[in-house]
Formats: sequence, structure tokens, C-alpha cells
Amino acid sequence: MSNEKGFSPISGYAMLALTLVLVALGLAGLLAMRNPIAIWPLVFAGVLAPGFFFLNPNSSVVLVLFGEYKGTVKSSGFFWANPFFARKSISLRARNFDSEKIKVNDKVGNPIQIGVILVWQVKDTYKAAFEVDNFENFVRIQSDAAVRTLAGMYPYDNFEVEAEMTLRSGHGEVNQALEETLRNRLDIAGIYVIEARIGYLAYAPEIAGAMLRRQQATAVVAARFKIVEGAVSMVEMALDHLKTKNIIELDEERKAAMVSNLMVVLCSDKDVSPIVNTGTLNH
Repeated sequence: MSNEKGFSPISGYAMLALTLVLVALGLAGLLAMRNPIAIWPLVFAGVLAPGFFFLNPNSSVVLVLFGEYKGTVKSSGFFWANPFFARKSISLRARNFDSEKIKVNDKVGNPIQIGVILVWQVKDTYKAAFEVDNFENFVRIQSDAAVRTLAGMYPYDNFEVEAEMTLRSGHGEVNQALEETLRNRLDIAGIYVIEARIGYLAYAPEIAGAMLRRQQATAVVAARFKIVEGAVSMVEMALDHLKTKNIIELDEERKAAMVSNLMVVLCSDKDVSPIVNTGTLNH
């Protein structure tokens, strides 16, 4: 396996001046001598002409001579190189890749739909040109494979163990794992992964409704738990205050009745209409 190496071409302006001189000499010779031999400067100019090329910023050209890699030009400008060089242009700009939504199974076997957004650029033009057949297609296929691997490492969500990392909750860690996986896969093609993150995540349509109801039920249970926990604390505080301030003495039966009434009032999901007792404690 070889690595990228730089190549310094000749200034295109100097060679352009030489080519124009040869053209002028050839035309002058033909006009003055009217001899076919005078056409040779024009032939030389024609041989030199294919060697001209220019590069925009953040672009590169890979040079190959009869199957042998000669180097890569990355400097922007107007240049001339051996006209027998085969030239392949490769952009060094950062590129976005927004993958299609693919259907995979998560760690626990639930079918989900997931897509990835990848920001990448070519760093090693030799690897991009010669280590893989088509580096752009290679990025697409390997991104798809990395997403499938990642989805199988984590559950979409976890309703039992909140501490477990999931695709939905562990954005930072999951995206970091995705970036690391893609870097390892794309390094062979000379691709540098700038950023990778999950761009789309959802349950597959066939189970989306059932999972939504499960999430709603879990949220309702969690909310009721918090309400009951708060109600118990409030009832305990009320009994303590009554006892501390010695406002009224309650036997165990009346304490139980008071606790029951307070729990109904505090835990009910609807407004409670109280009944006021204007008689004695016994009625």
C-alpha cells in the first residue's frame, strides 16, 4: 500500500509563452519558406498543449504515467505537466451525505427506521483513487453498514432500565460511536469523517402505534407515582402539624379516615367536591 505524495508541476504561464513562441515560429516559417519542414514548431506546440490544466481552491489532480502513480497536485493555479500524464480530479471540499431511511432491528429486536447525516472529505487522494473502486459509492455503502451495526448495539428505548444507553436518549455517546465506526471503515479510502450523527430515528410503522401507547402508559404510571409520593408526604406533614400544635386529638380510626379523604383529594385526576360537616365530630 502506497501513500499520497506531492507533485510540483511547471507554471502554466511559462509553458504557455513557450507554446505561443513555437506557434509563431511555425507560422512564420510556413509563410516565409513555404516549406513543410517549417511545420515542426507547430507540431511541438500541439504536443505541449494537452499538458495545460488549472486547479481551483480545495481541488486536486492525481497524475499517473502509464500506470505508475507520479503524485498529486493540490495547489490552486494554472499549471503544465507532462501531456502523457493521465489526470484524475478529486475534490477536497467537505461534503454532506444524508442517507436514506433504512429499516433495521435494534438490540432487542424491535424494527426501527434510522438514517444518518455524514460530513466527510477526502484526505488521502492516493487511497481515494486507487484503494477503492469508487470512493463516493464506498462512502454510501459503508455508511449504510455502519448504521446497521450501530442500531444492533443499542435498544431504541428502554422502559425498564433507565440507566441503559439507548438510541433515543444517548445522543452524544451514540453519535460518537457512529463517528468512530465510520472512521475505521472509511480510512481505507482516504476519507476523513468530520461529523456523523443520527438524522432520523423512529419505530417502524407496524409497531409505532403499539410503542406509542406503551410510552404513554409508562408516562402516566410515572406521573401517578410522583403524585402519590407527593400526596403521602403532604398527609404526613398535615398529621404532624396537627399533633405538634395540639389542635385536635384523633384516634386511629379518625386518622385513617382523614388519610383516606386526603389521599382521594390529592390523588384524584379530577376536581373534588367536598362535603362540609356542620355537626359534631360524631355526625
